[in-house]
Amino acid sequence: MTNAMPPAASTLAMLGGEKHIRWQAPAYNPIGQEEAVAVNEVMQSGVLSGFVGASGEKFLGGPKVQDFEAAIAKYYGSRYAISVNSLTSGLICAVGALDVEPGDEIIVSPWTMCASATAIVFWGAIPIFADIELDTFNIDPVAIAAKITPRTKAIMVPSIFGLPAKLEAIVELAHEHGLRVIEDAAQAPGVKLNDKFVGTFGDIGGFSFNYHKHIHCGEGGVCITDSEYLAQRMRLIRNHAEAVVEDKGVTSLGNMVGFNFRLGELEAAIAEQQMHKLDGYVAQRWQQGVKLNRLLGKLPGLHPPALEPDQMHAFYMYGMRIDAEGLQSAGLAVNDFGSLGKIRDLLCEALRGEGVPGVCSRYVNVHMLPMYQKKIAFGTRGYPWQAHENGRAVDYTRGICPQAEVLNEQSYIGLSLCEYAFDDVHIDDIAAAFKKVWKSLDQLRPKP
Repeated sequence: MTNAMPPAASTLAMLGGEKHIRWQAPAYNPIGQEEAVAVNEVMQSGVLSGFVGASGEKFLGGPKVQDFEAAIAKYYGSRYAISVNSLTSGLICAVGALDVEPGDEIIVSPWTMCASATAIVFWGAIPIFADIELDTFNIDPVAIAAKITPRTKAIMVPSIFGLPAKLEAIVELAHEHGLRVIEDAAQAPGVKLNDKFVGTFGDIGGFSFNYHKHIHCGEGGVCITDSEYLAQRMRLIRNHAEAVVEDKGVTSLGNMVGFNFRLGELEAAIAEQQMHKLDGYVAQRWQQGVKLNRLLGKLPGLHPPALEPDQMHAFYMYGMRIDAEGLQSAGLAVNDFGSLGKIRDLLCEALRGEGVPGVCSRYVNVHMLPMYQKKIAFGTRGYPWQAHENGRAVDYTRGICPQAEVLNEQSYIGLSLCEYAFDDVHIDDIAAAFKKVWKSLDQLRPKP
């Protein structure tokens, strides 16, 4: 028998207290009866793919693919929509459609899914990383401007986590320099900036439909454009271009290397049904994100997502950051821990201990991945960097994107809203768990 006192209710769970959240986080699942009916129709038709890699009526795919593309084009007000089996494939199509040459440079954010940059390398072009804005996590137009050279061909712009990048300023900058713009809007479906859809500001926009996006069909994606030329090039790259160009009278053969990036009829049928639900899903996630902002906004040293008045956000992720000064005012001094990153990791451990689902302490700095640090991609001889026109050295060393690097290494805390079907009660409990941790910050201090 022991005389030890039970831990107080305010004791952090990681230190032996009771965790605040005891429910199991419900998985996000937007699939309903409508999708089941649509899939059954495809199954009964026996046509699981309508594509043929040859010129003719089946070059553009089956009826469900074409219906889905029409629905996307109508929703976004775009002239053309080109479905693909993933947005990774779509970005490869988009970069190739711009007629890039090996050695051309395309500016891209380091704080994005790696495919944004890999699609550039794929064509022998060179990713040039421009730093982000610390408050929005989006690529900074000022940093973009500083990276433009005579070799620059385009700008790849993610609207990361569902918050629109400064698209108007970036497009204006691109026009000044005769550059193309590809929007990687994978995480920002149905989001508007000044009453214009994200994905429609640039020359090409792209959206993802893999399993943890707002709407999904397992794997899939789509690119949209108002350019007939770009649409044709993307369709060719999607579907065995080299076998089709002659029959289609295409004489500009640059980048007419084709693939099977085609979307199946089942996926298209599911995705078309989900398009009808998109606005509702985005609105629900918006309400949850705004509520979290309100509930967490006064915690010292914690910065919730930055929102301008009347600004939309899809809240694919709920991205936050911490700052040393604010935490010190609450009793956690960086000098006691050695780095802000150690405090960040402790906070994440404490939040996970309280049962908060989907807490992450890292995202990615793409330029720090081994492929860029070693400049080895295709083969082992440094292509495309060693073949870079005029031999210009491209710098990927630590320090080229200080905002993104500090964010990832020291101050970022993310909450993965995309994986879960939270309701208001869940959001209230998550916020209460954050508040418990912040009220107990003294328990995290190193013992003398």
